[in-house]
Amino acid sequence: MRNQNGISARGRLARLKSVVLGGVALGSMVLLDVPGAALADDIGHIVRDYDAFTTTLDPVSAASRGDQAAAELWPDDSPKAEQTRLAQRQAFRDRLAALDQKALHGEDLLNARLMIWENDLAIESQKFDPSRMPFTSDEGFYQEVGYAADNTPLRSEADARHWLVRMNRIPDFNEQQIANMRRGIRTGFVQPRLIADIAAHTVQAQADLPEPENPALRPFDSLPSTMPEATRHELRAQGERIVHERIKPSEKALATFFAKEYLPASRSTLGASSLPDGRAYYAYLVRQETTTTLSPDQIFALGQSEIARIHREMQRQMDAVGFKGDFKAFVAHIKADPQFYVTTRLALLEKASFLSKKIDNELPRLIGKLPRLTYGVREVPRAIEEGYTTGRYDPGSPALGISGGLMINTSHLDQRPLYELPSLVAHEGVPGHHIQIALAQEMTDLPGFRRDYATTAFVEGWALYSEQMVSEIGLYPTPYERFGQLSMEMWRACRLVMDVGIHWKNWTRDQALSCLRDNTALAEKNIQNETNRYISWPGQALGYKIGEMTILDLRHQAEKAQGTGFDERRFHDLVLDEGAMPLDLLRQRVQDWIAENRHAKP
Repeated sequence: MRNQNGISARGRLARLKSVVLGGVALGSMVLLDVPGAALADDIGHIVRDYDAFTTTLDPVSAASRGDQAAAELWPDDSPKAEQTRLAQRQAFRDRLAALDQKALHGEDLLNARLMIWENDLAIESQKFDPSRMPFTSDEGFYQEVGYAADNTPLRSEADARHWLVRMNRIPDFNEQQIANMRRGIRTGFVQPRLIADIAAHTVQAQADLPEPENPALRPFDSLPSTMPEATRHELRAQGERIVHERIKPSEKALATFFAKEYLPASRSTLGASSLPDGRAYYAYLVRQETTTTLSPDQIFALGQSEIARIHREMQRQMDAVGFKGDFKAFVAHIKADPQFYVTTRLALLEKASFLSKKIDNELPRLIGKLPRLTYGVREVPRAIEEGYTTGRYDPGSPALGISGGLMINTSHLDQRPLYELPSLVAHEGVPGHHIQIALAQEMTDLPGFRRDYATTAFVEGWALYSEQMVSEIGLYPTPYERFGQLSMEMWRACRLVMDVGIHWKNWTRDQALSCLRDNTALAEKNIQNETNRYISWPGQALGYKIGEMTILDLRHQAEKAQGTGFDERRFHDLVLDEGAMPLDLLRQRVQDWIAENRHAKP
């Protein structure tokens, strides 16, 4: 599974200055004081070993970075592999504990703290055995082949033969996931029925797809024209044979497993707290996804406060257009107005492309250091669009010459209002995910695990903050666009309430749906899909707003300390130039910078 925004950001932040977000005390993690003459070499050895270890965890991502050793592999999620990795992580934790934290500085200290953070969370996760539930409402292991295919250009015969080996191993990968799900069935760790239904529909659609359209064959389209035609034909023929003899039977077996075994065993409850040891599991997920010590109840209260604040901003935009009715009437009005919709898939992609280039034109005003890797606007594949979210970012690969992708769901055009599109483009494309992720990919001076680090609170927090940022360059020129941006922000505020409501407070699906229906202008299709997503992926939706509010709070602190000398380009570069990190490390980093530049000159 691939482990996903009229008022200035400065004014927006001023109203958040009283918000206090709790942080995991990474700075207080104790590294035992022991003698060591070659400390720098010790941390260097650990970093190199840890880099090599993390590369083995996700061979699909490793291959997309150009790692030939991973080009024939799929992830190994077997219990035996999990136990091996657990022992390795515990060994890394012991090595890190033997370091003298007081003697570590700069990058060495940050590397140590991030390794501690990652390993502690990963070690704790094993007691919950999350591999038993390898899919959500819109993502799952069964999409891994399509993702890998789209990120595997075949530029030589050797590339193609690596891919053929990997194709031949797809049934083994599927069987491993089935074994994990059967363990989930035996232990009661399964998805709710409505989520299982969505997954079952997806895998059945894959099984029904004609063999020539199988995604595993897509890489053969990239074989170079300079390769002898007979060789190209022979390689594709081998791929087609593997699809017929190995992959298609495996896909049909997977569909049968879902229909005959998983669906009957799926649960009628919705929240994670109803799973075995579910409340402890959800509390763990909250810490993992937010990188804070905020409790579920604190997050719920924070969400309620944000909903009330955003409603006041929405009312200002309604007043600005002279609307006399209430919120519900205004939402019904704009949802029914044809000016906010297009009638063809291409038109929606063109609108998104125009907005992307409009932001591109102004990016140097906002961010000092920009990535070299380009990005494009693409459709969400039609095979998965039905249950898919409204948009998402698909990371590119500088190593393989693949650009990033702003993925737009072009289905149900009557459910894709244009007043949501500017925020979506800013979040998933630039200055959101593409800028942050592509910059991280290009940080070749950092260890690989740092370049790949992708905690939800930082990555999604930055993307949501980006929705605010682009207000400064005129992306929301009318009250309608501004209302749309606020509706998108309200969507993320509702997540704080909905996620905790579902997984901690035993909310029904109707209660969760009502939060979005009563407070946003989101289309009903989006409301349904998003609610299913939060049900199926506990905790993940919390990171967006928590991360955004943290970045806004830090910006306010910098503005207050530096006055007219505040330079938002320098601030944004500071946030991004060490890659993603837990929020308390980001807070410490920015506050150190503020202290050093308190009297910055304009």
